[in-house]
Amino acid sequence: MTWEQIIDDYMVYLKLEKSLSSASIEAYSCDLKKLKKYMQTNSIAPESVTMEHLESFLSEIYDRGLVQTSQARILSGIRGFFKYMQMENLIQISPTELLENPNPRRKLPDILSAEEIDRIINSIDVSLPEGHRNRAIIEVLYGCGLRVSELVSLLISCYFPDKGFVRVTGKGNKERLVPIGEQAIKEIGIYLQQRDKVKIKKGKEDILFLNRRGSKLTRTMILIMVKRAALNAGVEKKISPHTFRHSFATHLIEGGADLRAVQEMLGHESIVTTEIYTHLDQKHLREIIRLHPRAHL
Repeated sequence: MTWEQIIDDYMVYLKLEKSLSSASIEAYSCDLKKLKKYMQTNSIAPESVTMEHLESFLSEIYDRGLVQTSQARILSGIRGFFKYMQMENLIQISPTELLENPNPRRKLPDILSAEEIDRIINSIDVSLPEGHRNRAIIEVLYGCGLRVSELVSLLISCYFPDKGFVRVTGKGNKERLVPIGEQAIKEIGIYLQQRDKVKIKKGKEDILFLNRRGSKLTRTMILIMVKRAALNAGVEKKISPHTFRHSFATHLIEGGADLRAVQEMLGHESIVTTEIYTHLDQKHLREIIRLHPRAHL
């Protein structure tokens, strides 16, 4: 069955069997359509969804700064949907069984230290054909704070190494300029030399990061690569591609960067979303307060 068929059937089930209100059914339908769009973009059939796929999807949803009640509703809807699929014998085991509930006291996933990021990058075997590409990808994820969707759609024509910027197309097709560091530029330069040897599919000539078949990478490919690199580096934190974006923003804020500047680089429409990165540890806050003119006698 297709995503559309199963979602439609589930909506009928909620109405007739669960007697939910029209408003509740509409909310669940809206959330499941977002899930459908994400999975279809990555060519994932309903019966093939794994916990890792759901974690990646929820990471992107939560990154929008949703309130806790909205996060809980989305997760509840997803749990109910796959429970329904299980009940209808469409799947044997629900991929939501081990999925963790959002923690109201913790709005962000684990943040990587600069040392951990170095370990992950250095763990990538550059003797492999995709080695320098993968290094460049992580350098860009962390060095520019890009969303996964922005990274896989990044164009060569929007990459300006001589000026130290990339032009990124974010949500709502809004463009923004983001600084890119020297290390990322170096890795991209090495990768581009190898990229020239790949037989590129028609229409993908301007896509910066390609797979071995000369086509566009998917979010799932990036997720698998990141998790594998972290495992090889001995980093035990639960991470996803978004972890590098979170780390980018957190490290900037801790370094004293202006919140508005971070908002622009991340492409957040509202500064309220950016404010979640002001979760600085107490030690850092104590260091800052020492700079206050009334902090000392």
